[in-house]
Amino acid sequence: MCRLARGRKAEIRAVDGALIKVPAAPRDMPKRATAEWRKVLGVLVPESKIAEHELPIVDAYCRVVAHIDDCEKAIALHGMTFESQAGPKRRPETMLLKEYHATLRQLANELGLTPASRSKNKGGAPNDGDASDEFGIEI
Repeated sequence: MCRLARGRKAEIRAVDGALIKVPAAPRDMPKRATAEWRKVLGVLVPESKIAEHELPIVDAYCRVVAHIDDCEKAIALHGMTFESQAGPKRRPETMLLKEYHATLRQLANELGLTPASRSKNKGGAPNDGDASDEFGIEI
């Protein structure tokens, strides 16, 4: 485990300047990535958990999802290995897939999309009521 990955992670809260509607995906984004863009931002935007300056992280996340899809299709078509002069070798897509999954996990944590990152999440739109309203009692 990397030393930098240890320790307490930042809590995700309602973001100042949060987007109020899902922006259009970048024009050069692949079809699979565009679908993921709508899905991810469809969750983050209503909860006020994403601002415009954070969209490059969403862009990277969505593109990685599309790359994973491409690798899985290539592996399904060509198999996990190929024959070389030195004998059987792993297809490059298998190694790329491993790297993409690690990157996807990091980006998902950054965006608050994993169960672990959601459990730490105290965010959402700011609540006008106080904590006692949550349980129906007055303190």
